[in-house]
Amino acid sequence: MAFRIEYFPGAIRDLSGLRGFDRQQILDAIPLHLTHQPKQESRSRIKRMSQPFWSEYRLRVGEFRVYYDVDETAQSVNVLRILEKGTAETLKEMP
Repeated sequence: MAFRIEYFPGAIRDLSGLRGFDRQQILDAIPLHLTHQPKQESRSRIKRMSQPFWSEYRLRVGEFRVYYDVDETAQSVNVLRILEKGTAETLKEMP
């Protein structure tokens, strides 16, 4: 069963601040990797975050990281933020 992708306001704000090329690369990768198996961890692409952290999972897309949670009951992936590599680790709680 396919998961529905939902973008939170922070993720939309993050996308709007990116170059067109980067934005398109991320928007192509999110449904490709998160629609069918959003919890399927891999060595380089999807990682479950160590808790406590403000997101459950992270998807790597080039120099950017897509932080998201998975809601199994609603069959949805909630994209929380899209940040450049290395910037999320300095945040203590969800930005």
